[in-house]
Amino acid sequence: MHSFSGASMRPDDGDAFRQALRLAQGHTDLPVVFGGPVRGDVLNLTQLIGVRTAGLRGLTVNPAAGLGGQVMVRRRPAAVTDYKSADSITHDYDGPVLAEGIRSIVAVPVVVSGAVRGVLYGASRDSLPLGERATDAVVGASRRLAHELATRDEVDRRLKLQQAAETDPFCPKARIGMEEVRELHAELRVIAQAVHEDALRDRLLDASRRLAALSMAPEPEQSSPLAPREIDVLAQVALGCSNAEAGARLSLRPETVKAYLRSAMRKLDVHTRFEAVVAARRHGLLP
Repeated sequence: MHSFSGASMRPDDGDAFRQALRLAQGHTDLPVVFGGPVRGDVLNLTQLIGVRTAGLRGLTVNPAAGLGGQVMVRRRPAAVTDYKSADSITHDYDGPVLAEGIRSIVAVPVVVSGAVRGVLYGASRDSLPLGERATDAVVGASRRLAHELATRDEVDRRLKLQQAAETDPFCPKARIGMEEVRELHAELRVIAQAVHEDALRDRLLDASRRLAALSMAPEPEQSSPLAPREIDVLAQVALGCSNAEAGARLSLRPETVKAYLRSAMRKLDVHTRFEAVVAARRHGLLP
């Protein structure tokens, strides 16, 4: 798990892991789901749902040890039907696992840029196989979590470059242009609209709002005069996109983009696309 301080706007990654576990459980009847981040080379089980004992909480799992350690090393999902008698894994953690009554279990790595950043587990107290539905739910949750962590990493990377550029403007490797900030802002809004989980979508939109606010202080009024989709359209227009190009990026018809643009111009009391972008930046809605 990454830990940032100071001006970082990165939310707690623990919340993202818990949301991913809730997502997996919500699509199945799994009684137990748990997992956590990899710190260094060690997996830390920090998020648990449906457990009856405290044995798994805070447990650290070493590479190649147990089912989770095997997943860390191989970087692919693995499962056992009867944990107690499984001969495909080591049994370093039999105490807390068997005390929980777990029999059938699947573990899925959270892989970001080739590195395992965490592991998600789904488990049952029955010895029957979990089935494809349960496995697919945990795999899907893992992929969405990996996507969110990658997005957070990229936001952090660019903000650090921007902060470095402000501190040392003569360092060419530290410079980041406003155009790149605007591209990131637009991309975050596109990603947010493709996400179905409310909590994750709200986080991405909040990140885009904070990114927009970095460029200049917003006007005294804090409420946005524009609807979210109108901001999405203006973010693409600010990059020089035509209505057709903006529509392709936002999965909207060009006519719909034009309607959102007209509505935004009316609310901002302007008459051209360029004036709409400038006014939105004045309001702190665009970087």
